[in-house]
Parts: sequence; C-alpha cells; structure tokens
Amino acid sequence: MSKRARSLPHFRNIFLSDIHLGYKDCKAEALLQLLQSMTCDNLYLLGDIVDLWSLKRKPYWPPEHQRVIDKITALANSGTKVQYIPGNHDIELRDYLPLTIKNIEVCQSSRFVSQSGQSFLLIHGDLFDGLVRCPKLLTWLGDKLYDFLLFINRWFNWTRKLMGKPYWSLAQFIKQRIGKAQEYIDRYQQAALAYAEQKGYQGIICGHIHQPAISMQKGLYYLNCGDWIENCSFIVEDEHGELQLRYWYEKHIQQSTMPVQNVDTPLDKAA
Repeated sequence: MSKRARSLPHFRNIFLSDIHLGYKDCKAEALLQLLQSMTCDNLYLLGDIVDLWSLKRKPYWPPEHQRVIDKITALANSGTKVQYIPGNHDIELRDYLPLTIKNIEVCQSSRFVSQSGQSFLLIHGDLFDGLVRCPKLLTWLGDKLYDFLLFINRWFNWTRKLMGKPYWSLAQFIKQRIGKAQEYIDRYQQAALAYAEQKGYQGIICGHIHQPAISMQKGLYYLNCGDWIENCSFIVEDEHGELQLRYWYEKHIQQSTMPVQNVDTPLDKAA
C-alpha cells in the first residue's frame, strides 16, 4: 500500500446504492471524489449501480462514469472486497447469478455482520414494492413526477452554482413535503423491517427509494444508503464499529445531517 493510501481515512465497510451510472443526473464526479478520498476493507454496492433502463432509452456514458467503474475495479484488484447486489435498474444481471466480474462478486442478496455482532440483510429493496401495494397508475405518475423534479433540480442547481452557492436538493425538499410520498416511505420501511425480521436478521441495509435513513424501530435497524442523483449519501462502518449515514457535498463530508429517528445512542451500542 502506498504512503498516500495509508494516509487516507479508512473504514471497515462502505455501503453505496442507486448510483445510476449512464443516467444524466448521476453525480459521478462527486462519487469519484469520495472513492479517491478514503479506503475500506469491504465495499458493498446495493443495486442500480449502472442504469440499464436509461441506457436503453438513450445511450449516455461520459468519461467520468467510466472512471467510476475503473476505480471500483481497481479497488477490487487491490485488496478491497467488492460485492455487487443488482437492483431493478440493473436487473438483467440477476439472470446470471452468482457470478464474479473482475474480482467483483455479484449476488442476489447478502448477509453483513457488524463489528458488534448484529446481523443485517443486504438487498437492493425493489422486492418490497409489491408489499407496499402502490397502484401501477400511481407508480407511473410518481416516476414521471420524479423525472420532472430532477429536471427542475438540475436547472435550479445550475443557477446556484453560477451564484457561488453549494449543491442543494430541491427535489428532496419537495418530496419531503408531499404527504403521499412520506406515506410510501413509511410503508416501505415497515415492509423492509418485517421482511428482515422474518428472515432472522436484526436489521436491513438497502437502497431503492432514494431516501437516506438510519433508524431503529421496535428493536430492528433500518439503514438506507440513499442515492447519487439527489443526496450523494452513503453508509459507513468505522474502525470502532459504529454505523453512520454520511453525505458528500462539494468535496467534503457531512455526517448524519438527517435526524436519527428513535435512536438515542450509536447503532453499535443501542440495546
């Protein structure tokens, strides 16, 4: 390991989801900054890493998206264990599981045990769409509204950048104030926790809904990595075994800026 690598912040585990490489709103440059700024023992990619849906509609693959792939591959070839769990936007990979691509293990789901011995289900999370029971028409309308919010968000932040202001997710701000969106998020969390408990886990780490979260409910842990379209968020387990939700904005990290619901102590020490 080089002297520079040894000097970088190191984590036992990093969890990422919903990067959406190949989609025009993917924050690939920010993700590359993150991956270049730290090292880890294990990197878990929890789905929708490459947006095959978007690529089928319109090919889009700028150099920074390829650099993210190259960086992940380099990590896998230099000692970091990389595990990739496909999501609904890269669902085609599920037809070939399990497989290994350039030292990257690709699997349907996985089990993670924290340093303090807690067992977590690792999964993308699209499995719970059926359990939430959102009507297909509302799902279609929600997708169209989300695309429109991202369109507004793109131009809104282009203006902010011209004014010398940092990135801020207008789309996330609006979503948090739509009652139906919050109802869906709550139902999704409950479905995810019920499934994890049924399978014998103490918690779940997932993605899919682009809503970063870290909480404990009824003795079960719910962690959502968020995404790299709006939030630039990720989960880490540090050298002390503490699980944290973090954000990457403008070349610096903001830690746990969202309120931690129903958790009075770090997750590794919670009863």
